Amino acid sequence: MKVQSFVVGALFTNCYVITCEETREAIIVDPGFDDEREAGKIFKVIEENSLKLKYIVNTHGHPDHTCGNGIVKEKFDVPILIHEFDAYMLGETSRGIAGFFSFKNFSPKADVLLHDGDTIKFGKSVLKVMHTPGHSRGSISLIGEKEVFSGDTLFMGSIGRVDFPESSEKEMRQSLKKLAYLPDHFVVYPGHGPSTTMGEEKCSNPFLIEL
Repeated sequence: MKVQSFVVGALFTNCYVITCEETREAIIVDPGFDDEREAGKIFKVIEENSLKLKYIVNTHGHPDHTCGNGIVKEKFDVPILIHEFDAYMLGETSRGIAGFFSFKNFSPKADVLLHDGDTIKFGKSVLKVMHTPGHSRGSISLIGEKEVFSGDTLFMGSIGRVDFPESSEKEMRQSLKKLAYLPDHFVVYPGHGPSTTMGEEKCSNPFLIEL
């Protein structure tokens, strides 16, 4: 599994293109770009490497992670996947949310609703969906063989905000406990900021140490 990371949008969101190197099937996670210029850089990588994009996957419904969904869907005509609890933030609701936060673009409605324990398959690669609410009701983490895409649940040295209307400090703690069971060697690819490892976070992240 090959991971390519791009920092996009006004809130410096990590957008990931994840590829099965054997088949060249790929997914894009959290396309938070808000203009065609940023999107074009990522599309160029996809096209130059002859990747076959299969899905758009959102770790949660906030617009800094979803505002590029429509741009990707228009280009590649692939389904949008998001947890059922955050699906309401896409579609027409997304237009209002995006406008409130001054994003130019918004997401079409979801095509596939994800649930805890589901698997996302592309080529011979598989990511398992772990429901990790706290930042939002429908936040998910994507678990591979030696990596986790943690969205806005776990960052290097920190965690996602829990002061939004549908956030929950209690649920965040429960989600962090679930992530803490992952092996130390797992690479953490967060929604913002640099990548890290579960081992590093268990030793130094105050939100994991206090669990």
